[in-house]
Amino acid sequence: MIIATWNINGVKARIEGARAWVKDNQPDIVCLQEIKSESAGFPSEFFEELGYNVAVHGQKGLNGVAILSKLPLDEVSSALPGDDRDDQARFIEAVVSVGGIALRVASLYFPNGNPIGSDKFDYKLAWMARLEDFAKARLTDEEAFVLAGDFNVIPEPQDARFPDNWKRDALFQPEPRARFRRLINLGMTDAFRACNAEPGNYSFWDYQAGAWQKDNGIRIDHVLLSPAAADRLAAAAIDKTTRSWDKPSDHVPFIVELGY
Repeated sequence: MIIATWNINGVKARIEGARAWVKDNQPDIVCLQEIKSESAGFPSEFFEELGYNVAVHGQKGLNGVAILSKLPLDEVSSALPGDDRDDQARFIEAVVSVGGIALRVASLYFPNGNPIGSDKFDYKLAWMARLEDFAKARLTDEEAFVLAGDFNVIPEPQDARFPDNWKRDALFQPEPRARFRRLINLGMTDAFRACNAEPGNYSFWDYQAGAWQKDNGIRIDHVLLSPAAADRLAAAAIDKTTRSWDKPSDHVPFIVELGY
């Protein structure tokens, strides 16, 4: 079972590259973020032609998440519990059946939170608290589940080429980093770090100042696994090849293999 997560940074602008990557790599499930498309306008047919079922929670011009799956999608939900007033499209989950075993997968696009001290930063922390409550409930059910997406959190200094450059950015503040650790401390596993201990692995390079050419990156795209899913973790890797493509997303795919 191959699960990929990718902040596509505008699915319509990247559709040819996204379709080519999916066709070449054939992941079983793809979690997309920042699709920047309303649900009705999402180019589902490009992926359905490749044999994927598609679930979308879109929003005009910004945000938006989707799940592509070779397996049928059940129990699709697009509302992170805890705030009925939240209309930002940042969460979608679905259940797939793998060999008769249920696996729940959520595609997540965490709030950026900048500038620090603003309502946006408060919203980021509140959103993460709601996700923690969601994860607690799922763990109580002892389900195998995956939280995959753009977390907009740099967990540790080794997850940035130049950590000092991010000291005044919401992605590297103590509060969201602590919220990330709280998810881990619930019993979740950071799939990448479980397989790769060394620094220098990044999933995002800004478009500005030659960040890609200088390898001035950060690791903010993550996959967290519940204990039942982590027991099946076989491999995890970042695919940097897409960042050098023409008109790329500033994020690259992160791939996890589970032994089903």
